[in-house]
Amino acid sequence: MLARGAIDALIGSRKPGEFGRDPDIARLFPNYRALERRLYEQAGIFPIMHLIAIRRELYERQRWIARSLYDAFVESKRRALARMRYAGSLAAMLPWLIDDVEEIDEVFGGDAFPYGIEANRPTLQALVAYMAEQHFIARPIPIEELFVPLPGAAAT
Repeated sequence: MLARGAIDALIGSRKPGEFGRDPDIARLFPNYRALERRLYEQAGIFPIMHLIAIRRELYERQRWIARSLYDAFVESKRRALARMRYAGSLAAMLPWLIDDVEEIDEVFGGDAFPYGIEANRPTLQALVAYMAEQHFIARPIPIEELFVPLPGAAAT
């Protein structure tokens, strides 16, 4: 659709098939990595990869589920990071993977995708502000109202 001119732009998790083959299809921000780094360094904002949702009625019946799910994701991320940092056998066929990991650790303090409210507050506040500004939501919602507390944890 981009190549035919049926749409002007695309936001997605994958590059369009014609990217790199059609001269009219290009990134809006070719230097996206430098721009994302600058935004993080200046405002503490970096795009969140995913949010996990639990239906409120399920959480109300089984409150343990939030802590259990959170702990499972923490452990999964710990294992993935350990595997990525293991230089004996690279997790991906990228020649500068270890160098990239070290740079990411330096910029993000060891975790580019932290979990919890406080670690993501600037990003979450910007998200809520943009959603209200663009009329996706009627009014800004306090961040604490968007998440349930995790049993047995300080405010994360």
